[in-house]
Amino acid sequence: MNKNLPINSDKAFDVSIIVPCYNEGSNIKAMVQALNKALHGWRWEVIFVDDNSPDQSIEIIREIAKEDFRVRGLLRFDRRGLSSAVIEGVLASSAECIAVIDGDMQHDETRLPELLTAIIKENYDFAVGSRHVEGGNNIGLANRWRHILSDSGIWLSQRFLPVTLSDPMSGFFAMRRKTFVELVPQLSGTGFKILLDLVMSSPKTIRLKEIPCDFRPRLNGESKLDFKVMIQFLIMLCEKLCHGYFPTRLLTSFFIIIAGIVVNLIIALIGQKLGCRFSIAQWIGAVGAILGYFWLGSRFFYCAHKNKIKKTLRYNVFLLLCLVGSLANLWLGNLAFNASYSWALASFIGSGFGMMWNNIIATQLVWRS
Repeated sequence: MNKNLPINSDKAFDVSIIVPCYNEGSNIKAMVQALNKALHGWRWEVIFVDDNSPDQSIEIIREIAKEDFRVRGLLRFDRRGLSSAVIEGVLASSAECIAVIDGDMQHDETRLPELLTAIIKENYDFAVGSRHVEGGNNIGLANRWRHILSDSGIWLSQRFLPVTLSDPMSGFFAMRRKTFVELVPQLSGTGFKILLDLVMSSPKTIRLKEIPCDFRPRLNGESKLDFKVMIQFLIMLCEKLCHGYFPTRLLTSFFIIIAGIVVNLIIALIGQKLGCRFSIAQWIGAVGAILGYFWLGSRFFYCAHKNKIKKTLRYNVFLLLCLVGSLANLWLGNLAFNASYSWALASFIGSGFGMMWNNIIATQLVWRS
């Protein structure tokens, strides 16, 4: 027990460490060993929240848990994403203070006592392990592209934050569990930037402390920072700026619908340049929009189904039912075109209805969960 901190002796744990993980099996043992060393003298538990990793991370967690009661595993099916994993982990925790750390060993776990002291003893609302204050660094970002993605996200989010925070993209922080639970109804739960979500959902009067942190190169595995993460970040940021009136799923649907309409329009206009009849160009555009819709949803926005049979079945049902939307697309587009509307406007009218139909089918049958 750390005698300098006012911890109640009747509590089982001082802190719950939440570790969201996906395909981090090769890092789990090292993570537990590092936490054991860094938190010597603390009563702690670690909750690994695993998104049904193909590398069987959960089995490694269970084996360690047999020998160490402080280790717990939470397995999720058909759900994916760091933010939602952290939320579920915190809700399953038991300590009054929680800390969030990535499972890839890039965050400097030796800073945990400082983060926890800032919350428990100094009464800060948030304590953040920061790469961008004096003494911190981000050498663990593997290449220039990842540096650009990270720096761009930081610059953009700082334009809207209610408090000064040099590293809003950090995934390493501590806070009181009670405060976290109070904020849960306002959280987007989308993507990977849970700290930004929490801070933007908090009152403007919060007290926040940044502690310098080394962002180390990965021990094992592959980074999850990619273009998909940035799209999810932008959608989450839009939802927070709209104060929750336009939830993530609605914004996601809107983005994909607009993308589908654009695809349909481009193909139809190319068909016009090539001398095709309107109906032929519009039909080809509708098919392109359907395929693009499914690809965008599977690749960037929704959790892909792991069961190949169910995935194939849902895909085929989706295509079959989207034929109805395509026929309506073609009918409305032709109706507008024959009524002397311009080629582009007629195509827009048809594709707009078709994409809204596709969205209803997709969200109810393909990505309902």
